[in-house]
Amino acid sequence: MPKKIDHEERKETILRTALDVFAREGYHNSNLSLIAEASGVSRPTVYQYFHNKDEIYYYAVKLITGRLFAKYSAIAWGQGKGDETDRMRLILSDIIDTAAENELALMNLMSVMVSAKRDGVDFADVIHHRTAKFTILFKRLLRQGIDNGHIRKVDIDATAEALFNLAELECFRIAFFKTFDKEAAMSMIAGYLEGLRN
Repeated sequence: MPKKIDHEERKETILRTALDVFAREGYHNSNLSLIAEASGVSRPTVYQYFHNKDEIYYYAVKLITGRLFAKYSAIAWGQGKGDETDRMRLILSDIIDTAAENELALMNLMSVMVSAKRDGVDFADVIHHRTAKFTILFKRLLRQGIDNGHIRKVDIDATAEALFNLAELECFRIAFFKTFDKEAAMSMIAGYLEGLRN
């Protein structure tokens, strides 16, 4: 009886291996043959899942952001998680925890972005498109908090952008600086969120 292949698992294995290859070889010097060899599969097998290396990167961003957004939507609209400010703190804390737990993968994603940028490929639009939902989630929580009287009146767009920028900054620090201090990061975020309370 032929071995049953878990295609999603194989696709994720190729993806993880590709990010390692991108980080090691540089985005420009990487190709599907190197990725196939490192993954232990044939090049045609890689082509079954990805047409080119750009598609691999897009899939990585889509997969990660999709999973996180589902998780954070559950936190945002779940019962018994405190008011809107408390839920935003939980989301931001989890973003930082997830980034810290996946430091190597985060470093690889960012290294790919830097390498690709040098080669004239800019993934900024892809990243922005996939992460815009997080800013919208913060906007909805802010609006709800203002309507419920838990959050003072603020510029919702600017505040949601600032919250997302805080998370982005901490992820950057995790990926590039060994001196990252989660307690200090969360203290800064908590201070910012407390300033929003009514």
